[in-house]
Amino acid sequence: MVDLSTEYLGLKLANPLVPSASPLSKDLDTALRLEDAGAAALVMYSLFEEKIAAEQQQMERFFFGQAIGHGEADSFHPVPEHIKTYQEQYLENLQRLKSCLSIPVIASLNGTSLGGWIESGLALQQAGADALELNIYYLAADSADSSEQVENRYLDILKALKAKVSIPLTLKLSPQFSSPLHFARRLQAAGANGIALFNRFYQPDIDLETLQVVPKLELSTAAEALLRIRWTALMYGRVDLSLAVTGGFHRTPEVLKALLAGADVVHLCSALLEHGPGRLTEILDELEAWLDSHEYASVKQLKGSVSHQHAINPGDYERANYVQVLDSYSHAPGVLW
Repeated sequence: MVDLSTEYLGLKLANPLVPSASPLSKDLDTALRLEDAGAAALVMYSLFEEKIAAEQQQMERFFFGQAIGHGEADSFHPVPEHIKTYQEQYLENLQRLKSCLSIPVIASLNGTSLGGWIESGLALQQAGADALELNIYYLAADSADSSEQVENRYLDILKALKAKVSIPLTLKLSPQFSSPLHFARRLQAAGANGIALFNRFYQPDIDLETLQVVPKLELSTAAEALLRIRWTALMYGRVDLSLAVTGGFHRTPEVLKALLAGADVVHLCSALLEHGPGRLTEILDELEAWLDSHEYASVKQLKGSVSHQHAINPGDYERANYVQVLDSYSHAPGVLW
């Protein structure tokens, strides 16, 4: 029987398939269905410091504004006891998931201030998170930000949290760093336990009628997986970090390629949002069947066997096949040049 187990962030997992942060983890019944479908761990939806701050400001306006126009009520500022804050709801959901699931639960944190990262990180650890994924969603839109300053922003957050929490820390990286390998080594030196390649930056759109910039959410496509696979192959064996891939993993072939490149786990999101927890079982069954038919005894035996270090032609991960790729394109029949 094929051994599908893997290790991620020091956690022993039954297989490499881990649902990533998404609305699916907000519902306990859905989380239980994901576990029953074969999920080896679960990353919760993100806790946003921005939402915590906005809620606090709203509560302060409500609390201190009650007496406006009513001087006799100046000292009377009741707040209903049954109201739970956004952060309290998140922490309760985390505790509920931990009490009902047998798989590890990884909390996801998206902060805006150093104090917020630390305060929320400590609260998530106390609530029982097995690990913490840092979703540092930062775009360098200021021309004064150098690449080193952008990297240092991540490092400062990591170091501050590492000094306060004891659970494993992993960071979701953007694909927009100029030297991802060098940066990964800096993160390792600062105490990171893992990295996830790569965070998807959602792209705003322009409404041609109103000329307003509008948010737009589109699910990933399988074509996006190749960027993650390439950099995983380049990272494998060069950093002592757990490697996760996220973005574009919809089917078994992409999952297999990520493992061959060296990934420890593959995060699934869009595929589960589109097809439900059953897609996870399908991929797991097909993964096991492929390994068995190709005479692999375990995921461990497969992992990294086509990484940059072990590929037949390592240069294919770099520039070596650039011209070959361009020359391989052929136009559709009937198209005139």
